[in-house]
Amino acid sequence: MTNKSSENRIYEAEQLEGKAIATIKIPSWAVIDNIKYPKRLSMEQCSSEYTAKYKANIVHGYSFTDLTGGLGVDFAFMSQSFKKATYNEYNTDLFNIATHNFKVLQLNNVQTVNYDAMEYLNSIQKQDCIYIDPARRSKSGGKMVLLEDCEPDLTKIKDKLLSKCDTLIVKLSPMLDMDAALKNLPETSDIHVISIKNECKELIFVLQTNNEHASTQIHCVNILEKPCFTFTKDEEKNAQSFFSMPLKYLYEPNSSILKAGAFKMVGIKYNAYKLHINSHLYTSKELIDSFPGRCFEIMEICSAHKNKLKHIQKANLAIRNFPSSVDELQKKIGIKDGGELYLFATTILDGSKNILVCKKVNKNDISEAL
Repeated sequence: MTNKSSENRIYEAEQLEGKAIATIKIPSWAVIDNIKYPKRLSMEQCSSEYTAKYKANIVHGYSFTDLTGGLGVDFAFMSQSFKKATYNEYNTDLFNIATHNFKVLQLNNVQTVNYDAMEYLNSIQKQDCIYIDPARRSKSGGKMVLLEDCEPDLTKIKDKLLSKCDTLIVKLSPMLDMDAALKNLPETSDIHVISIKNECKELIFVLQTNNEHASTQIHCVNILEKPCFTFTKDEEKNAQSFFSMPLKYLYEPNSSILKAGAFKMVGIKYNAYKLHINSHLYTSKELIDSFPGRCFEIMEICSAHKNKLKHIQKANLAIRNFPSSVDELQKKIGIKDGGELYLFATTILDGSKNILVCKKVNKNDISEAL
């Protein structure tokens, strides 16, 4: 086998694997024959089409620059919110693939450049918006979640970035400590906590010049579900939760709300009672159909003893503010994973440790339930 034929086989395998991933992450690209795909790691790191479309609605204007373009999924969608858009990527392989794909996609308002992000930043005129997605993996492939560990280091270049744009949009890891990041990025006007199918995928920080004294709006989004839940840290700090023992319905907020820390505000805005200050589960007498998260009907309340649950053979077990892991409790009570019942092992208002036996209320069935 010649080196060339071997390289062709490797390339063809990469394209097949890339298209398979794109079918899930970038479905509108996957149906286009001439789209090219990079190596697996770049496909894993790229944004999904769903989050890219959401970001495209955050800001509009005349000029837009993506300093760390990568495969260009975010850029392809966000660029359509501007008259003129520039994609920059230092990695030559990714640059060539993205440049090819933009032509296939017929993005006529874009230009592509292949420079170091900071060198290019120094050369450009002031933009309406700059977007940056710092690398969050070490050379060994390990994930990095501190601002200081990202490349480029936002704590060092933030002022330079803000001097070159009216709005700076930064994509960060969902594992990032939001409060610590806010201290380093006080110009943040908005944070978008984006989840897909209740899995937190991205933190989007929107920075505005001279915004240090404004209250940051935090938007908790679960893509494909509505509505978006918005609050500020001041609202959460000053809010007073209402508590209750378990009532008829149980609510678990979606992952974006839990990541954002809206533990008091979500209960207040939706008139739901907290079960306990540290449990982050909510309850109500009447069904709250608009609650941003999963809804359950409480069937019974049991103590965590095998003889109390012997009538249940299979269930989906979750631990919330409870002194056992899922595996430990499953072994203790002898229940297999799966089925239609949901068990929430949690601490309730009186401090007791209990298991709430629940049945899920599907959002599609809520109108009938009402």
